[in-house]
Amino acid sequence: MNERTTSSEPVLLSGGNPQIAKGYGDAPVQAYIAAMPGWKRAVGEMLDTLIVKAVPGVQKAVKWNTPFYSVDDKTWFLGFHCLTKYVKVAFPRGASLEPLPPGTSKQTQVRYLDIYEDKPFDEAQFTAWVEQASQLPGDKL
Repeated sequence: MNERTTSSEPVLLSGGNPQIAKGYGDAPVQAYIAAMPGWKRAVGEMLDTLIVKAVPGVQKAVKWNTPFYSVDDKTWFLGFHCLTKYVKVAFPRGASLEPLPPGTSKQTQVRYLDIYEDKPFDEAQFTAWVEQASQLPGDKL
């Protein structure tokens, strides 16, 4: 079910994930973050800031209504999107990170970090994962 309050606001897909057109660069990622509902917007801003700080020159894109981050604009080491009760960060090569991010996947290499409004977030650990992930071979998407 799609929700829209005015014609100028982006559509929110199931779970509140913003529907943002595919695009490369900072602008579509910032449009996605601006469209994140409620408390999730601050999470998106924080994630983007931490990623940019940890990986100077990081490349950005929005594909499949998800912001992705890359060091070479061809392979991607991290993405995130909104779900109903949390923001899900995906590390395509997360099984190679130390320590392992807590969320498992049916795909053996993928690991997740779910960020909830009312649970602590470890910025230092997240930054360490971002730094490690950016040095691994990314995934072509």
